[in-house]
Amino acid sequence: MRIIKPCTYTVLSLALASVTQMTMAQDAHHSMPMSAQHESHSSHDSSHQEMQTGIESSQIEHAEHAEHANASSIASRAASAQHPVDHKREHGGQIYQATEIDNRWLNNADGRGSLKTEIESRIGTDENKIFIKLHADKAESQDADYAAQLMYSRMISDFWDAQIGARYRVDEHQVTDKEQLDAVVGLHGLAPYFFETDAYLYLGADKQVSFSLETERDLLLTQKLILKPYLNLDVVLSDDSAYAQKTGLSSVWLGLETRYEINKKLMPFIDVAYSYEKGNQHTAWQAETGSEKHWWYGAGLRLKF
Repeated sequence: MRIIKPCTYTVLSLALASVTQMTMAQDAHHSMPMSAQHESHSSHDSSHQEMQTGIESSQIEHAEHAEHANASSIASRAASAQHPVDHKREHGGQIYQATEIDNRWLNNADGRGSLKTEIESRIGTDENKIFIKLHADKAESQDADYAAQLMYSRMISDFWDAQIGARYRVDEHQVTDKEQLDAVVGLHGLAPYFFETDAYLYLGADKQVSFSLETERDLLLTQKLILKPYLNLDVVLSDDSAYAQKTGLSSVWLGLETRYEINKKLMPFIDVAYSYEKGNQHTAWQAETGSEKHWWYGAGLRLKF
């Protein structure tokens, strides 16, 4: 008789128990009443149907939401077409105003003094502005000369404005034709290397045609101490008036201004400049004069608001 080892017996016992449990489960399922089986299948079908109904409901809600969003988008586009939004303020359309007043007292080597006042005011947008320029020049013990310009300025590039307008000037030294009116056309802007530039052509009575150029640049020594070299020149192209100036380069001012900015509204400065004046032609109202050259020095105050 063969003896079965204990480990082999244990494996056979576990296999037999597993087969017995499977057989009992199948018998229990077959012996289950038909009503119970039906209820089980019905419960499964019901769960499946509820899941399917939920999916369909979700799809319907999604479709309704998409339709509502599409309708809202169409309504919004229609409202925008009827009432377009104005974005001018965000793109340079805002109106601003700035005024600068420049007063300086200068003396030359001969001891003659001169008070010069410049006022410039502008108002408008980045594209369209109105410029007003006032100039007064009073030599010591003499009457003052005045000039006023009113110009329309239109931006033609990122750094340049084209300007057109009129200039009214008064010269108290003349016996006749003290008041003159000239047409003005020119450019205002920023030349290469950050030179702020004004270039104008003047057309007046008696074939008076002249050109003026003003250019300057700020050089920062510190945030408050600033050097400003500048150049102002006038060229007479033609002049048949009673007090005609000689044609060609009429006057030049070349200077260096050193200013201290207490703040952006109050700026005192000192000024050193060299000037050249060509002189006047001989006419029935005046004698011919020669050219003059002078060094000038002085101080001034600039206001901005």
